[in-house]
Amino acid sequence: MAAETVTSTQRLRRARFAVAAVFCVHGAVTGSFATRIPWIQEHADVGAGQLGLALAFPALGASVAMPLAGAISHRFGARPALRGLLALWTLSLILPSLAPNVWGLCGALFVYGATAGMSDVAMNALGVETETRLGRSIMSSLHGMWSVGALIGSAAGTVAAHLGGDARLHHLVAALVLTALGLVACQGVLDVRSTPEEEAPPRFSLPPKSALVIGAIGFCGVFAEGASLDWSAVYLRDELGTSAGLAAASTTAFALTMAVARLAGDRVVDRFGAVRTVRAGGVVATLGGLLVVVAPHAAVALAGFGLIGLGIAVVVPLAFAAAGRSGPNPSQAIAGVATITYTSGLIAPSAIGGIADATSLVFSFGLVTLLAFGLVVGAGVLGSADREAPAVDAEGGAPAKSGGPAA
Repeated sequence: MAAETVTSTQRLRRARFAVAAVFCVHGAVTGSFATRIPWIQEHADVGAGQLGLALAFPALGASVAMPLAGAISHRFGARPALRGLLALWTLSLILPSLAPNVWGLCGALFVYGATAGMSDVAMNALGVETETRLGRSIMSSLHGMWSVGALIGSAAGTVAAHLGGDARLHHLVAALVLTALGLVACQGVLDVRSTPEEEAPPRFSLPPKSALVIGAIGFCGVFAEGASLDWSAVYLRDELGTSAGLAAASTTAFALTMAVARLAGDRVVDRFGAVRTVRAGGVVATLGGLLVVVAPHAAVALAGFGLIGLGIAVVVPLAFAAAGRSGPNPSQAIAGVATITYTSGLIAPSAIGGIADATSLVFSFGLVTLLAFGLVVGAGVLGSADREAPAVDAEGGAPAKSGGPAA
């Protein structure tokens, strides 16, 4: 019996490392794309307003496709579903740099967003399920691995931009490498399968009220994240006149601070609690936004983007964790928060572009700063979920959450 327990524990640890690797691969795609947006914008010959329009299409694609993730996981099992969806996401990286004009870019980004959303829902569902079976918090570190991946992808993109490399070749090589790594990582994740009598999840269902409230906090954090990832390089290039290489480095600085904060986030939250952690993070992110808005030169803006990343790092993991403790159907709440937060990240770039076209990028990041301050004001909504958290048993286990994985 003891040997079986050890084997089960080892399998869960391997599953944790495997899902962490999946998060890393997913983030690397985002980082690879974000650093080459200026190249893609120039190649497709689009202005700030047209780029903002194109960047709305990932949100549209995700909103159409994300509800399908649950049905796919139900039919094929969590592991095969994640394997296929992640491969589609990594390969979609090839498409945006091939776009010859704004409409081609819109179509490419629609596919990019659809595959991003489905794979994101699937991997977060497995992350929550793994956390539940382990009986301890791991979501912050999983999202930290996503940021590590974004850092790796953005660092490679920074080098490619500095060398003046063609984004089409860069993204082709990156997509093939990341697809191979993703397929290997998926071999070790939990293989959660539905029972024969279990009904397939609906393709669309309204999230519970608890998810809407918690999702509002996630919305603020993810909006700042999406805006900074996709527009920081453009901001430094257009507003401060920096080189392409230094502009791309702003994305790297942002991803670096997020990665460090998320990897350390589980310990910080255990010590100070979700509310105080998010509130303090909101103060830091607000300060970062102010530095970006008033920056007289690149160094100040780089520091500002770094502080934004540091301040919002743990918002999404804590939103997922709070959703899982917020009501009688954790999976529905998690799915609702995932939809709200992820859609926020996909909407943010297009909103920033539209505002910039009407006013300026400086004004756009004023909005980001305001939303960051919203974390300070609204962090208290995470407290009720903390108070309703299920107790951990004497042996360190946690009761299983009803409804199975979110996907």
